Order: sequence, then structure tokens, then C-alpha cells
Amino acid sequence: MKSFAALFLALVFSLNTFADTVSEKEKNALIKLYYATNGSQWKINWDLSQPVSTWYGVRTEKGKVKSLALSDNNLQGELPQEFFELVNLVTIDLHKNNLRGQLSNSVSNFRELESLNISNNQFTGVIPTAICDLKKLKDLELFKNDISGEIPAEIGKLNQLEILCLFENKIEGTLPVSLYKISTLKILLLNDNKLSGSLSSDVLNFNDLENLSLCNNSFEGSIPKEIEKLSNLSEMNLSYNKFKGSASRKMILLDALNMTMLDENGNLFLLDVNEEGKSENSILN
Repeated sequence: MKSFAALFLALVFSLNTFADTVSEKEKNALIKLYYATNGSQWKINWDLSQPVSTWYGVRTEKGKVKSLALSDNNLQGELPQEFFELVNLVTIDLHKNNLRGQLSNSVSNFRELESLNISNNQFTGVIPTAICDLKKLKDLELFKNDISGEIPAEIGKLNQLEILCLFENKIEGTLPVSLYKISTLKILLLNDNKLSGSLSSDVLNFNDLENLSLCNNSFEGSIPKEIEKLSNLSEMNLSYNKFKGSASRKMILLDALNMTMLDENGNLFLLDVNEEGKSENSILN
């Protein structure tokens, strides 16, 4: 009986070990990432002689690498091309490190990805159009980098996206028409960029939107009154743009800076409260 129990335990152990063993390709991709980002200097580094499942920030499931959580861990350098061979990843969190370089079009390999956070690094270049192929993506956070160029026109293909945070970059151009088609958005933070153009009345499609920040850009025209119909919106900041006209008291109170705008000469003014019938803007001293 004892020998049977020992045999059973050995079998269970071997099955668990097998299930926990990732492919050589994925293990190699992680090792390439480790060396490319100065792994020996990470705050918490990996013992490469141990199973992958024991490595800090790595979660495996049924022999596949599913999650990589290495935020604030002193990663330095560029992501190696092999990194994009981790095709089973569902979550990537590399925020608050010292990563640089451009995000490769190979990001499209991450077909299972639901969350990508590489914010607060030193990434440059543009947002690759290939990122719009990640149909399962719900959370995209690229804020506090040095990203330039425009928001991809195909961004609307991310029809499950709930969080889009691109603030504090150098992104320019207008908001893509397709962006307004993402009805699942809950958080849209695009402040502190170089965006321009008008805000469409199609903002009404953002049924679930809770937080909207477009401040410190160069948006112009009037603020669409459809914003008032967004019943879930609890935080908003449209200030420090070039919007003109008036806004309702409800919108002004919702805005963190009370709709403080910039005129053509760079002077600050407050938008009128249209409920009170005012017709002149108030210049701030």
C-alpha cells in the first residue's frame, strides 16, 4: 500500500512539473529579455537555473507564459525581438522602468493580450498600427513616454477597449473617427499632448465613459453638448485648449479647472455659462 501511495505521489509530482514546464522558445524569449534589460541590475532578478514559474513577475499556466509583471524593477534598455514571441501573454506590465526604443510592429503577435502597460518609460517613435490588431485588448497604457506621431486611424478596431491612457507624450493630429466607435471605453486620458481639431458630437457613443481628460492640447471649436448625456461620466478635464463658446454649469462644475481655455494670444479665459445667458468670455488676470 505504501509503495502504491509513493507511486501515486511521484506521478502527481511529475504531472505538475510537466504542466509547469514552458516551451524552450518561451523560456529563451524570457532569457533574452533578462539580458537585454540588464537583468543582473533589476531590483528583483531571476535565478535562471530555477523553473520559469519561480521567476519574479512571471505567471505560467498549463506550460504557457500568461503574465509578465515587472513594473518598477529597474529594467533598462530595449525590448529584444524575441520578447514578441511570448504569444500567449494575457497581461504585460512593464511600467515605471527605464525602457527605451520603439514599440515594434511585432506587438501584433500578442493575440491573447488583454492588458498592455508600458507607461512611465522612455519609449519613442509612433504607436504602431499593428497594435490595433489586438482584438482582446481591454487596457492600453502608454502614458509618460516620448511617443510622437498620430493615434492610429484603425484604433476603433479595439472594440473591447476600456482604458486608453496616452497622456504626457508628444502625440499630434486629430482624434480618429474610429475612436468614437469604442463604446466600451471607461477611461480616456489624452491630456498633455499636441492633439488638435474638434471634438465630435459622436462622443455620445461613449456610453460607459467615467473619466475623460483632454486638457493641455490644442483642441478647438465648441464643446459638444452631448457630453452632458454621458451619465457615467464623473471626472473630466477639457481645460487649457482653444475651445470657444459656452458650456453648461453642469459641464463647468465637472471640469477640474472650470473650463479654463487659451485664446489665440495665449491668454487664459473661462468659458461662459450658457444657462445664465452670458455672451462675453471672462479674461483671467
